[in-house]
Amino acid sequence: MSDSPDADQRLMALEVKISYLEDLTDTLNAMVARQQQQIEWLARELVQQRRSTGDAATPGSGLLDERPPHY
Repeated sequence: MSDSPDADQRLMALEVKISYLEDLTDTLNAMVARQQQQIEWLARELVQQRRSTGDAATPGSGLLDERPPHY
């Protein structure tokens, strides 16, 4: 039983599509991994910022609570 030329072309087209999809999947996977690393880095930076502003600020010491020098 021999394959028809039409079936061979369809099979070839499907193989090409699959190879493009595999490449796209690999690219997207790498992008998601990079974004996850960025999210984790930003979360650590946010925690550090909150700690640094929380340690430096005591209740009532904000700029709005201070009197201007001319009073």
